[in-house]
Amino acid sequence: RCAETMKKVQLEMGGKNPMVILDDADLAVAVPACLNGAFFSTGQRCTASSRLIVQEGIHDAFVDAMSNAMKKLVIGDALDTATQIGPVVSESQLNANLSYVDLAREEGAEVIGGERLSLSQDGYYQAPALFVGSNNEMRINREEIFGPCASVIKVASFEEAVAVANDTEFGLSAGICTRSLKHASVFKKQSQAGMIMVNLPTAGVDYHVPFGGRKGSSYGSREQGRYAIEFYTTVKTSYVFAG
Repeated sequence: RCAETMKKVQLEMGGKNPMVILDDADLAVAVPACLNGAFFSTGQRCTASSRLIVQEGIHDAFVDAMSNAMKKLVIGDALDTATQIGPVVSESQLNANLSYVDLAREEGAEVIGGERLSLSQDGYYQAPALFVGSNNEMRINREEIFGPCASVIKVASFEEAVAVANDTEFGLSAGICTRSLKHASVFKKQSQAGMIMVNLPTAGVDYHVPFGGRKGSSYGSREQGRYAIEFYTTVKTSYVFAG
């Protein structure tokens, strides 16, 4: 209908958001950022960090730290202030999540966590899942899961990390964990995402700044911030001769 009447369209779509962890990253910063970005809100955010792209020098230490931290996450009633991961939105979504856990194994990844949980509270609960030993060609790294599932992809260099991060049909949010201002600056320029985070979760956004992405993640004017008015505004140019 909008095409027929030439109406403006604003779309916010999916994502397969990368978080790059370089060898010089501070694990005390990187691990909490990845836990938040990948698993908080039960991973049910379009800006969730679903691809953790880790340089080989820090890979093993990062995986160990992540897996240990995942075990300590509090899963339960979303209205309980102590809860860090609440229920999945529906049984059908939980089943979809679990099917990706099975797919990860079929594609050759090692799965840490990811099982269905039976708790005393009503709801559909899943332990956070980490897919280790994956590559960017696997379906688990091409398709949006929309659950508490994240893949680890090992890379050799910063350049490879950027290439893998951009190798997706989506471009909503992207992050990097590094102590290098040079690498952070280059990543911000070369990333094909609409929002870039440095040493912060990919899912952390401020309502006062523009929200939106590139490629298959967004279309039209940005949401939020001063740019939001563009969608509701038609530019008019006026010329006046006062002589």
